[in-house]
Amino acid sequence: MAVSKAEVLAPAGSPESLIAGVRAGADAVYLGASRFSARAGAKNFSFQELQEAVSYCHARGVKVYLAVNTLMLDGELPEALKLVKNACALPVDAVLVQDMGLAGELLSCAPKLRLHASTQTSVHTTAGTEALYCAGFKRVVLARELSLKEISDIHRECPIELEIFVHGALCMSVSGQCYFSSVFGSRSGNRGLCAQPCRLPFSAPGGTGHDLSLRDLSLIPLIGELEKAGATSLKIEGRLKRPEYVASAVRACRLSADGKVVPAELSNSLHAVFSRSGFTHGYADGKLGREMFGVRTRQDVTAASGNVLKRLRGIYASEPQRIPADFSFEAMAGQPARLSVSDGAGISVHVTGNVPETAVRHATDVARCEEQLRKTGGTPFHVRNIVCKVGPGLTISVSELNRMRREALAKLESARAQRPKIPFNEIKYIPPKPYHAGRFHLRARFCSCRLPEAAKKCELVYVPISSSPKQLSELIKSGFNVAVEIPRGLFGLEKNVLSLLKMAKSAGVNDAWAGNLDSAAIALKAGFHVHGGFSLNITNTEALMWYQKFGLTDSELSFELKLSQAEHIGGSMKRGVIVYGRLPLMLCRNCPAANSPKGCLHCKRPPEITDRRNVHFPVMCSGACSEVLNSVPLYLADRLNDVKNQDFGLLRFSTESTQEAENILNEYFLALGGVYVSTPKGNTFTRGLCYRGFE
Repeated sequence: MAVSKAEVLAPAGSPESLIAGVRAGADAVYLGASRFSARAGAKNFSFQELQEAVSYCHARGVKVYLAVNTLMLDGELPEALKLVKNACALPVDAVLVQDMGLAGELLSCAPKLRLHASTQTSVHTTAGTEALYCAGFKRVVLARELSLKEISDIHRECPIELEIFVHGALCMSVSGQCYFSSVFGSRSGNRGLCAQPCRLPFSAPGGTGHDLSLRDLSLIPLIGELEKAGATSLKIEGRLKRPEYVASAVRACRLSADGKVVPAELSNSLHAVFSRSGFTHGYADGKLGREMFGVRTRQDVTAASGNVLKRLRGIYASEPQRIPADFSFEAMAGQPARLSVSDGAGISVHVTGNVPETAVRHATDVARCEEQLRKTGGTPFHVRNIVCKVGPGLTISVSELNRMRREALAKLESARAQRPKIPFNEIKYIPPKPYHAGRFHLRARFCSCRLPEAAKKCELVYVPISSSPKQLSELIKSGFNVAVEIPRGLFGLEKNVLSLLKMAKSAGVNDAWAGNLDSAAIALKAGFHVHGGFSLNITNTEALMWYQKFGLTDSELSFELKLSQAEHIGGSMKRGVIVYGRLPLMLCRNCPAANSPKGCLHCKRPPEITDRRNVHFPVMCSGACSEVLNSVPLYLADRLNDVKNQDFGLLRFSTESTQEAENILNEYFLALGGVYVSTPKGNTFTRGLCYRGFE
């Protein structure tokens, strides 16, 4: 089977970078508007600039994808819908989204609009991609952590288009699953405001001292293999980068995608303009470990010298003439001169000139006309064919020929920029009706089957899906309301998880916790009652309703919400919030605690990474990934009355002993019964984002 050629997709954080990417050879660009972009720190585009960008790109045969890929609050959805409505009028070629509430609204309002699922959706399995495809998405930007084999497996099982990152920064955490910046500074990566705390010193045992910082990704030498694996689009990260970076990365990808050799000078310039201790193939070859880690050194910064940047600016200094133009010119006595130009793709324009005069000395011949018409410099067109007919004894001035050529090419460029509007059936936004929660219950999550007696009073108790059927049966017989927790990181574990779910069901378990779309889809397929986790990132009513339609029984809301915001989420599905536990800050496929020369140490106890202030953060294995947890737990037993309009509160136990968990559970049950519980002493706890929320 022939391998289809993948598009080269360029980042455009500014109009200057957009031009650089297009001129360097991009097939498509992605950009953000003034709001709701996951790169809020980029210059981004005003609506007028967006309009100009779409016209510029479409005239050159380049697609434009608008990133509206942040999480939304209820009050923000109307503005986001208005933004997309205006974008449909231009129109953009697709909209990139993370928030399922917005996605659901757009699928209803603009069914002909192409929706692309952002990598912030964290999808990395066949089940997840199939769920998006069935929901109406045309493309998914897969998690960066997938191997070539895993990408190929997804492509083989699901017809959705696959967009793959091939060059640029690598986050330590799976995208959409990092809360580090949010928890410590209220700057949410899910809102495009990540402060990149991971680039600061964090030390793991035997590590490098920067054990949350990965090198930049570059899969440019593997583009042929990515195409064979099913990549539809080759995405370059870098909306915060300078135009020279965009131009060099696009040119290198263009050459590689066209089967050409990337010159050593260009490779060196690409390394110089931006890297972190060089590049890595990342996860593509299935190899993890110390070689992937790196920081931006002084040498990396100084490598981007003036000479390098000047050389790279040469890539996009002039307009490349990639679009063929066929000219037909006719000048006959007594009739206005006529010039027709077509692009060979069905678009033709016509202009008329002055009536040619009778030549006094020298008549204008065909050769002279052709010479002037071929001067298309400064435009995106190159002359493919010219047919000229000039009557005998006539003269047409050079200035008139030049004017007609310029006017015709401008009209052709404008005609090529035109596209039919995408229909947008505006639906009047109705604020969500207030939700009235029932009786408040407690749920608890544990890392093993060693449960405290107090957990028998919990509405549900989540235990690892790896628990044996015997352990699950014994817990049920002992009076625990057992559910299994599916890990958030399922890279390569999809079939294994489905098998474990079947065994859990045979032991009498019918409930499962799912922290992403992948695991939710698998659990629903296995016939479980699915309880959504915090990491579904539900921050508005429409998102909660989307997951209810998807099949969830209930769900935790995002812990990035303030309690007051969570209180006013509408809809009819039951919901809850985390009320205790070390909040997960990162989900990492490349475990930071394994960043030693010895690799994975097969830890019996959770290892820790330490920041520059000597604060310790536990690291715990979870499925195919590890989780970096906060240094102290969230604690709300003394403020349980502030948790309003929720059906349940979840206590997440991780590093606590069985006795410690017993004590904490008892405190919460006392508070639930109206008994005063004192605030813990010292800096041994946090209130998380319950009162300050995120930006």
